[in-house]
Amino acid sequence: MGIERVEVYSVTLRYFEPFRIAPGSSEKSRNIVVRIVTDYGVEGWGEASPSKRVTGETVETVLEVLSRIAPRLIGMCPLRVEQNVEMMDRVVEGNPAAKAAIDTALHDILGKTAGKPLFMLLGGFRTQVLTDFTLSIKTPREMAADAVKAVEKGFRALKVKVGVNPSEDVERIRMVREAVGEGVEIRVDANEGWSPDQAVEVLNRVEKFRIRFVEQPVPAHDVKGLARVRRDSPIPVMADESVHSPSDALRLIREEAVDMINIKLAKSGGILKARKISDVAEAAGVSCMVGCMSESEIGIAAGAHLAAGVRNIEFADLDCDLLHADKLVKKGGVTVSGSMRLFPKGSGLGLEELDAEILGKPLAVYK
Repeated sequence: MGIERVEVYSVTLRYFEPFRIAPGSSEKSRNIVVRIVTDYGVEGWGEASPSKRVTGETVETVLEVLSRIAPRLIGMCPLRVEQNVEMMDRVVEGNPAAKAAIDTALHDILGKTAGKPLFMLLGGFRTQVLTDFTLSIKTPREMAADAVKAVEKGFRALKVKVGVNPSEDVERIRMVREAVGEGVEIRVDANEGWSPDQAVEVLNRVEKFRIRFVEQPVPAHDVKGLARVRRDSPIPVMADESVHSPSDALRLIREEAVDMINIKLAKSGGILKARKISDVAEAAGVSCMVGCMSESEIGIAAGAHLAAGVRNIEFADLDCDLLHADKLVKKGGVTVSGSMRLFPKGSGLGLEELDAEILGKPLAVYK
């Protein structure tokens, strides 16, 4: 089996409403979709969700990187995933979101060739995955109302975005907890928005509201600050923007800066390296979560399959597609029932039909 053609598409997906986190807000996401076609009649889909802030990438840089990588994939065996990933790293450094699109498409082909859902080939530890639902930053009262709506839809875990103003953040968390009661798990994500002093103060103030963990409370580069927060916080600390690779995970673990790690395919370069981050973390007794950037149902499906396959990935934040008004996948993929992500019976990622109008025509075809 060999790779015969690589097609590259650009998609724009609107949010139902502006989505705000500490660093800024967005009204839409622009992603790159990749389709890899083999001479065996099997195709795979992948997606890049670039972030200038997190990975240093844009749609334009992803297209440029794919123009260098895709021609070299022609004729290679898609089932030799690690060989293909090594080739990508040799051709270009960094650019993990661009590489994640290729890696995901290769894994989709792997599952389809085996005739099995991808999560079964990744370990098959779970058959469904509990995801949280993310509350965009608004006034405390508005976020409490959004929390109630999410719980009414069946979500049993909420991610509360904070990191703008410490005093208001405490109020956001308090009002959300009071609105949903004690039976809902609350996770907090500051997206690098606090200083170490602010983080320690806020976390000690909100401990009584039973917070499961706090995600990236301080800037990504401040490993010592993160370690200080972990030492002085009564709430477990999860690293996100600080961890892009297995070596990052090892460094933060050695610095005793984390209790947990949020793995994202767009940060790590795809499923293969994401699994390696989880392996490093597991060896140190550190559990992981699979999160998302701004992916459509394609990227969300890939993250869900990874979360289902690997035992050490105990948490999932896979809800971005639920925030999009535009739906790229018309049939197949992972569905949601309450808080649970459910898998189709199909093989690979389980994608059956994409919206041709949203997908459009390929910007580039390599063969």
